[in-house]
Amino acid sequence: MIDIRLLRDDPEGVTAALGRRGVDESEIVALLAADVAHRALQTRSESLRAEVKALSRLVAEARRGGDDTRAEELRARSRLLGEEERALAAEAEVEGERVRQALLYLPNIPADEVPDGESDGDNAEIRRWWPGQDDGAPEPLRAAHQQVPHWEIGHALRLLDMERGARLSGSMFPLYRGAGARLLRALTALALDRHTPVYEEIRPPTVVLTETMVSTGHLPKFADDAYHLERDDLWAIPTAEVPLTSLHRGEILEESVLPLRFTAATACYRREAGSAGSDTRGLLRVHEFDKVELFAYTTPDQALGAQADILRRAESLLQELGLRYRVMDLCTGDLSGASARTFDLEVYSSGVDRWLEVSSTSWYRDYQARRAQVRYRPAGGAAPQLVHTVNGSALAWPRIWAALIENGRQEDGAVRLPDCLAPYLGGELVLRAP
Repeated sequence: MIDIRLLRDDPEGVTAALGRRGVDESEIVALLAADVAHRALQTRSESLRAEVKALSRLVAEARRGGDDTRAEELRARSRLLGEEERALAAEAEVEGERVRQALLYLPNIPADEVPDGESDGDNAEIRRWWPGQDDGAPEPLRAAHQQVPHWEIGHALRLLDMERGARLSGSMFPLYRGAGARLLRALTALALDRHTPVYEEIRPPTVVLTETMVSTGHLPKFADDAYHLERDDLWAIPTAEVPLTSLHRGEILEESVLPLRFTAATACYRREAGSAGSDTRGLLRVHEFDKVELFAYTTPDQALGAQADILRRAESLLQELGLRYRVMDLCTGDLSGASARTFDLEVYSSGVDRWLEVSSTSWYRDYQARRAQVRYRPAGGAAPQLVHTVNGSALAWPRIWAALIENGRQEDGAVRLPDCLAPYLGGELVLRAP
């Protein structure tokens, strides 16, 4: 969440910044009014509590002096003030929760460099890459034999079985078979080998507490997109970012250990509420998928460098895999609620003739750390400060899998996979029908 003190000190600036994200000024006005009311109630409650304590001392003095009448008068007044104080404290708690909830729903302040816009159509393309580009080769055309969607190729080569996945779990739960499943495992192994040991590998739980989801900003605003295990009040993670953000929740780190870098390969679960009928064929949008995540706790000065490193690593993997891609600078209308700035990587998939998002690399400033209360102690001995958090996918596999199958399709219907996967596939890089 954003700092309430920033709202108090610069309401016009925050209102203008969040207005770029579509936040109505009335939301901020209401939040500030609730904050004023909350602080006034707190002040009055604390004043009454002090009066009650003072009266308690006077009661004791009166009793020691043998003035029982005076003691009873003071005690009666103390009881009345105590009741009033408890009522005010309860009001303050309600008003404070109203402030907290409003802050939990407010998005992050976008970086000045983020382009303005309302939707993904307003995102800015920064650059693109394709195999052979460095040697002067032109951007490749879409070959006729590659104009087959991955779900048809996957069915023909017995790599992907969406029908049986749906039979087991419902629509949008894929089932990979044989070499298709092995390809998924190979991609994960390749990515982890490229990221470690610079990024410490973590295998976190894939179900987490509510406060763990709140720390990243996924709750309460995006509850409809998450899977909730109500009996145990646990949530299936939508990304490994969720447990990694809370890895040091409530702790104070030493500046000397920053940046702390982690990577995790996990299954991820998303309900994709409202996506019915939209991009739901094959692997374009699924409820469960595997992903390798990169994450860092940083100082404010280290944050942009950490974001650049994660983006570079994701791009490097795409180049190893020989996939044509472009880098997009997300506009204010397409940023996630917690992000201050995000770069997306989109891969071109020839079978569906579309650019598919396969990675988002985001800088959150201290928005998540304030929720999780992860701080660091500056080397000079100043008071502890909130860390910044950065994360990105390197990479999420369903659309990578789809692009490899479509772009690697040969004229005879077989699929040729990139050489970098040979060590993980026993050297078998050509997939044919069984």
